[in-house]
Amino acid sequence: MGHEVWTHGDVYSYGILLLEMFTGKRPTDNMFQGTSSLRNIVIAALPEQVVEVVDPVLVQEYEEGEMRSNNRLTEDRARIRIKIEDSLISILEIGVACSAELPRERLDISDAVAEICRIRNILRANRIFE
Repeated sequence: MGHEVWTHGDVYSYGILLLEMFTGKRPTDNMFQGTSSLRNIVIAALPEQVVEVVDPVLVQEYEEGEMRSNNRLTEDRARIRIKIEDSLISILEIGVACSAELPRERLDISDAVAEICRIRNILRANRIFE
């Protein structure tokens, strides 16, 4: 408030928005008190516990889709699940990089958008979420 618009501030907001969308949590939730924050929770979960931190609705929708397509080979399902988890990790890493505490440490918005497009293209190429 009272300051000029600055791309480093905008990229911070973009990063927090990504974290909110993919975790289903708000940075103002009561669970974040003291030094605990949405960003810190995501950092602690990456990469091994990404499924624990993403919005359960995202995981549920994938699992429901997997059940509907039970004619796919098990190897196919495993490959798709790995691609989805890798994509979630990458997206959350972008959110973390964009929302770094110090503005000079934040990811440039053009790099963030390019990375999101790269993830989308990988998912499309693998016919995931067309």
